[in-house]
Amino acid sequence: QVQLVESGGGLVQAGGSLRLSCAASGRTFSSVAMGWFRQAPGKEREFVAGSSRSGSTTYYSDSVKGRFTISRDNAKNTVYLQMNSLKPEDTAVYYCAADISVQAMVLNLSARYWGQGTQVTVSS
Repeated sequence: QVQLVESGGGLVQAGGSLRLSCAASGRTFSSVAMGWFRQAPGKEREFVAGSSRSGSTTYYSDSVKGRFTISRDNAKNTVYLQMNSLKPEDTAVYYCAADISVQAMVLNLSARYWGQGTQVTVSS
């Protein structure tokens, strides 16, 4: 089992930045791949970014590539999502996720473990 707790969401103006954090517990952090998903009202859940267990390989959706950066600190059992140049269409609940492999999250658009979500609102 992996428990995930997100933090760092909030309200920001378009063009601004936010950094989300996700603290993991319950299993050796370096044994799981980590990812971020988001879901806007009335829309399906969307994969945003993923990191391999070591952090050496990352994946991004086309909609955030070049603006968002996923990173992880295995010593702190924490994964981050740095979000820059935010747009109103980035408004959503952002979920931290964990699974055996990042490829599984990318292909299945799902994950084995989920956090409770944190709201990100970008005003125009």
